[in-house]
Amino acid sequence: MRRVLHTLPEGNAVCGVTSLDNLLYVLRYKRSKQIEVYDKDSYRLQHCLTVTTLDTMADIASCGHNRCLYISGYTDKCIHRVALPDAAAVKWHVNSDISSLSVTDSHTLLATCLNLLVRSIKEFTTDGKLLQQIQLPKDIMSLHHAIQLPSGQYVVCHGGRRETLQRVCLIDSNGHVIKSYGGSFGAGREQMDVPTHLAVNGNESVFVADSNNRRVLSLSPSLTYAGEVLSSEQLKWWPRRLFLDVDRGRLYVAENEVKQGSKFACGRVVVVSSS
Repeated sequence: MRRVLHTLPEGNAVCGVTSLDNLLYVLRYKRSKQIEVYDKDSYRLQHCLTVTTLDTMADIASCGHNRCLYISGYTDKCIHRVALPDAAAVKWHVNSDISSLSVTDSHTLLATCLNLLVRSIKEFTTDGKLLQQIQLPKDIMSLHHAIQLPSGQYVVCHGGRRETLQRVCLIDSNGHVIKSYGGSFGAGREQMDVPTHLAVNGNESVFVADSNNRRVLSLSPSLTYAGEVLSSEQLKWWPRRLFLDVDRGRLYVAENEVKQGSKFACGRVVVVSSS
């Protein structure tokens, strides 16, 4: 397990966290000033950004090449592209429930579609042009997140509450499962209970937010168990989103309090060493 280095202030539920240059962007579930901008050295709040096109949101990702943030809208089924530094926003429709986002090494955007009938990864240009759609097998239900590896393969996590399979999978470019970690839901060493988000380091080791078990796991590049990064004793609530800053060796974990009815009440970001 890793030592907690810092904890950002508690507030509205956190939908995601990312960074660009020396700034950390925390997406909060609220109507205005949704994006809190922190200095990564001091962790001091610098200012807030308001994205007027947003209603509800699910995740945030950043692209240094295109100098922008991407936010997935949940109810409007849109991706919102937020230019920096002025926060001017445009959006395009994805025509599916979007769970999470990630940016590829070629500066394109991956949107993970949660809808059970769609069950796919969609790749877009920064202007919203659909480049490809990768259909995944029928046993991959409640698809939460996907990250493209330098090889062109993908690491994905899937599994809703009480669903039979809860896995992290390596997927080829045609959507076929090459190998996987996990199985039936549970809290054992080889089990997970709603793995919601991923982060991958330069060695292709994988971090997993094992949400309902209230822990963050580390997997080897071959998707074998490597240990707990954070345990339920170190986390106050349920981990939902991860962001890995490879250059600084920091893993940012967004955790939220869940109240009756599965509603997020409040949240915070926990910072730990990734090595």
